Amino acid sequence: MQQNTSYRIVKARPKDVPYLAAIELAAARMLAGHAPESVLTETTSTEELVEAQKAGYLWVAVAHDNPVGFAHLKVLDDAVVHLEEIDVHPEHGRRGIGTQLVQTVCGWAAAKGYGYVTLTTFRDVPWNMPFYTRLGFEEIPPGELTAELIAIIEDETHRGLDPRSRVLMRFVVSEHRDSFSNQK
Repeated sequence: MQQNTSYRIVKARPKDVPYLAAIELAAARMLAGHAPESVLTETTSTEELVEAQKAGYLWVAVAHDNPVGFAHLKVLDDAVVHLEEIDVHPEHGRRGIGTQLVQTVCGWAAAKGYGYVTLTTFRDVPWNMPFYTRLGFEEIPPGELTAELIAIIEDETHRGLDPRSRVLMRFVVSEHRDSFSNQK
C-alpha cells in the first residue's frame, strides 16, 4: 500500500455496496477480545445497506474509486440521526479516513437541520470513545436516553454485547454548525 494514496468521501453508489461486508469484517477483527465472536462475524445485510444507499444515508471512503471505508446513518426522529456504523479497512487505517467520515456525516446532519448525531461505541477500547470525544462527541447521561436509544442498547445486548462495555454518545450539531458552514 502506497502512503500517498488519496481518499475521497462520497455518497455511496450502488456499485459500492457489495464491497462493504468485507470492510466490515476486516475492521471487526480489530475488536477481537473486546466483542464476542458472534458480533465480529456478523455484517449488516445487503438489503439494509442498499436501502441506506438509496435513501442517502450511506457514505464511502474511496481510494482509486474503490471503497475502503464507510459510514451508515439511521434517522431516529426529526432531530436525531444515529451513526449506526463506521468502518475503515485496517489496510487504510490511521490515515484520517474515520475522521473524514465522521465529519462528513456530522456536516450532512448540520445541513439537513438535525440537532444531534448519536452513536454507540466501546467504553474501554483505547481507540473508540477517545476518538469520538476528540471529534466533539460527549457521553449521553442515562437520564437523557430516549426510547430509541434504549432500544439500540437493548438490540446490542441481545446480539451479545455487554451493555457495561458500551457508551452512548452524541454530537450536538448546533454547537458546531459554524464549523460546517463551508462544507457542501
